This record gives sequence, C-alpha cells and structure tokens, in this order.
Amino acid sequence: MKKIIVLGGGGFIGGHLSKRLKENGNTVTICDIKNHEFFNHSDICDNFIKGDLRDPKIVEQVITDGIDEVYQLAADMGGAGYIFTGDNDANVMHNSALINLNVVHECAKKKVGKVFYSSSACMYPEHNQLDPKNPNCQESSAYPANPDSEYGWEKLFSERLFLSFNRNYELDVRIARFHNIFGPMGTWTGGKEKAPAAMCRKVSETENTLEVWGDGNQTRSFLFIDECITAIFKLMESDFIGPVNIGSEEMVTINQLGQMAIDISEKDVKIINIYGQEFIDKYGFECPLGVRGRNSDNKLYKDKIGWEVSQPLIDGMKKTYQWIDEQVNNKTYIYESPDKGNTIYRRNGKKRRIGYTKITKKRFNK
Repeated sequence: MKKIIVLGGGGFIGGHLSKRLKENGNTVTICDIKNHEFFNHSDICDNFIKGDLRDPKIVEQVITDGIDEVYQLAADMGGAGYIFTGDNDANVMHNSALINLNVVHECAKKKVGKVFYSSSACMYPEHNQLDPKNPNCQESSAYPANPDSEYGWEKLFSERLFLSFNRNYELDVRIARFHNIFGPMGTWTGGKEKAPAAMCRKVSETENTLEVWGDGNQTRSFLFIDECITAIFKLMESDFIGPVNIGSEEMVTINQLGQMAIDISEKDVKIINIYGQEFIDKYGFECPLGVRGRNSDNKLYKDKIGWEVSQPLIDGMKKTYQWIDEQVNNKTYIYESPDKGNTIYRRNGKKRRIGYTKITKKRFNK
C-alpha cells in the first residue's frame, strides 16, 4: 500500500485516476480548488483537501513527509473555446506555472518517492501540425518550440521545470503528454468541455442539426479515459522518465467525430459547419480552432514500455454518449423561444411552452 497524493483530483482525469488508485488499495489524498462534480469523494480518495495550489502554504501542508507518489494534474485549462480565444492566456500561464513551481519545489524538499507530471500535446510546434492528414507529433519534434497557445507554452516550460529538478535534485519524475482524453464523469457543458463531450451533448440536445466549429476537416485523435489511466500506471512502473505521448493513433476529422455521435444516437441530424464572419456575427469572436491536424505518435511508448491502445474510438464514444445523454435528460433548461412569446422548458428531454419570462439561457438542476 502506497501513500499517494493526486493534485487536481477534482478534475476529470484526476478523479478517474484517484478512483483506480484507491481501488488498488492505496491511501489516496486529493487536493483541488473544487469538489469533484460527479464522483463521491469517498469513492475516489481517503482524504479530500479543498485548497488553492497557487498558494505555497497550501502545497506545503498537502505534500507531507513520507509520500510515495504525487500525481500533478492541477492546471488552468479547458476546451478550444477557453484556450484559443486569447481571453484567458494570462490566467492560464500564471495559474498553472505557479502551481507547478510550488509543487515541484515541495516534492523535492519532502523527498517524494516519485512524481508524475501531466503535460499535453498542445506543446507541439504549430508548424508541424498544419497538414490535417499528416501531423508530426513525435516526441523528438518538440524543438524548435512553437506551440499554438499559451497553454502549450506553459506545458513546455513545466516539462523543463520537472526535468531540471530531476537533474539537479534527483527528483524521480515521469512526464506524459496527453492527447485529448475523454469519457464519462467529466465536464460536458459550460465552455470548458472537450470535443467528444461537446459533440455528444449537442447531439443529445438536438433533433435536427449539429453545429461544428470550423470546416470540420481539422483532425484529432482521442483516447478513452480507462486507457489513459492504464498507460499512466505502466509509465510510473517503468524506468522511463519521458516525456512520452499518451494517446490514440486513430485520427479522425472533427466532422467524422460529430457523425460518430449522430450514428450512436440513431437520430436524423445534419452537420452544419460554422466559421469565418458567420461565426463572428453569431458569437462575437473569431472561431477558435487550434492546429489543423494532431495525432498521437505512440512508437516511443511502445518501444520503451510496451503498451498499446486496446479499443477503438467508437467504443469510448458509445459509453460517453450514453452518460452525457443521461445528464442532458436529467437537467432542466430554460431558454427564450424565437417568437419571444413563450419560453421553452426542456425537462427530461421533453419540451413544453409556458408564459414568457425574462430568465433566458439558464440551466439549473432538476
């Protein structure tokens, strides 16, 4: 049995990771600025500390002597609508950098046995991801550096931060670059959700059209959460420091991802792409797309550790759609109807009209 700390365990990947660690018989402590939205804390940890890891005093209290492993997943992040508009750049860099500086210092000071740092594929150079059919995301392609977002630049900085502490203070670290991890029990609405969750939610909510940002020909690969956790464990058990990709090599276009969600739903829904001036007129900012192509290259992981993805994208999407569809149908939405004479309530997937109200575009628990 190990004494383990999961920083960012109130988030999507951190929650699933903590649950597996606890099920494996470890003593798990989580620290996060927020509670987990979907898991009961008793199911994923032995101790939940609600704290702001930007505060070095909090980090000092959380990371105590005698800790076997620390998993550092805490970060300021979100989907394309949060990362690529530019509006959140300062907060993303400031908040995540502060957290990582505090954490790596305290881990070295307290002589933590092993530290996992979650980096991201967003740190790869933009110029290697312009061709949607042939992106280059080999680990060796990281330099010369040119990430397409401040989120990616901070991830690259923090990789080097943890590696420098490995060299200078013999801190035993493992670094993984995540490629679009998805699955149930994670953010599915509100602007910080990733593409698979957004597609599933939009399809669940509609009966006619699915709006896809951009021309839909941009490519990505997506890894189901269970596979990700297994890959993390195998990396931690190995002698390989990294950085190394953790992702799937099954690349799809965003339109194909949307169509996959439609096919799973068995609805007669048409994809509508929105970008350019039409997008600006509707949302008030340029369409946030990220790079044109991104796909995990798993050769290094296979060579060093031996792990391979075991299930196709469609399997994970079916599980994710089922869960998100349940969330949609267990919520009540209020929004203004186009004729402004009524407001439409959606309760358990059914619509009904009532008298006009000033409350619009608001969601609340059933």
